[in-house]
Amino acid sequence: MAKLLFHRSGKTFYVKDPSKDYHCQFGVVPVKELQKASGRITTNTGKELAVIDSSFIDDYRRIKRGPQIIPLKDIGPIIAETGIDDKSRCLDAGTGSGALTFFLANITKEVISYDIREDFQEVAKKNADMLGMKNVHFQKKDIYEGITENDLDLITLDLPEPWKVITHAAAALKPGGFLVSYSPSVPQVADFVNGLDGSPFVHLKTIELIEREWDVAGRKVRPRSQQIGHSGFLSFARKVWRKV
Repeated sequence: MAKLLFHRSGKTFYVKDPSKDYHCQFGVVPVKELQKASGRITTNTGKELAVIDSSFIDDYRRIKRGPQIIPLKDIGPIIAETGIDDKSRCLDAGTGSGALTFFLANITKEVISYDIREDFQEVAKKNADMLGMKNVHFQKKDIYEGITENDLDLITLDLPEPWKVITHAAAALKPGGFLVSYSPSVPQVADFVNGLDGSPFVHLKTIELIEREWDVAGRKVRPRSQQIGHSGFLSFARKVWRKV
């Protein structure tokens, strides 16, 4: 298990391999110190650090990135709005580096991940191994041509033309299942939401989230100069009709 080291200055270090000494700007952290589950440790120069075991989110932040990933601010609402849990089965189309896939897999029973790019999935598979994900099944598959699985609780789409998946998703999702599309542009949102008309789905809502981070240093409290602006729109739909 990886370790995290913290210094009072705010510096944080990720120790991928705690089975050997770790070198940082504060000195060398001996193996015997790294082996502690948590608490205060000391480097060979007498500097004090705190050590804890890494968690999923710590390891997740170290995944290798190929294509652009869905940011955490947009992953959160997908989980919250759909209520998925450890009994849920999900399909994530547009694997990319696997960011959304892994977050879903961390809390659900099973995630099937589709992508037409083998090179992207190779990156995602290596990330899955690093995270120890055993409940992710990668498939090199074009979801526009159909979905093999059925009785799914959630389907997420990070695709150029998500409206092409609506009919396939209707057949693959269980009654009450959710279909969520992540799109960067307004025309994509319009075509997806309008494409739900006459389908077994109801459009629940479309949202955009802007994250505004603040700097806090004593009495100096102000919005951070560089912010994460627009990343994408999330459109939520739910299967409520068996037939139209």
